[in-house]
Amino acid sequence: MSQHDLDPCDVAELERRKRASLGQLLLRSARLLDERAVARVARRGATGVRRAHTALIPYIDLEGTRLTDLAERAGVTKQAVGQVVEELEAAGVVERTPDPDDRRAKRVRFTPHGLKTLLHGLGVLHELEEELTRAMGQKQMASLKKGLTALLAALEAPETPPEGR
Repeated sequence: MSQHDLDPCDVAELERRKRASLGQLLLRSARLLDERAVARVARRGATGVRRAHTALIPYIDLEGTRLTDLAERAGVTKQAVGQVVEELEAAGVVERTPDPDDRRAKRVRFTPHGLKTLLHGLGVLHELEEELTRAMGQKQMASLKKGLTALLAALEAPETPPEGR
């Protein structure tokens, strides 16, 4: 069934629901913020940065993270993470080091250059946040942060089955 097979009223209702969906709003906002940050970093000379890199970097612990844990945290395959890690290694942002808890395993961790890159990226995000705060207003930004913090805590909590089931 294609969009053309639907009644125009159904299409309008689908569009309305899609625009009103919390998930859609969060995903679109995150994508647009990430795109702005990547573009700004690139304009400042850090060419080669891709959204796949910025999607993985938040999941790398400062003491290092196993590839399998990175894949799980990012919600992608170990192969996909491996490819992005190889790109970040080639750029000198991360390195693989022996895991102190398991000699057979490796951890991905930031290099000194990678830590500087991380600080630079966080600075860009801070700039964007300040600009958005000016556009939205301080009170609305504070409310948004408070709401997102509560949302994250609720989503990180173990899921409980709905009542009556």
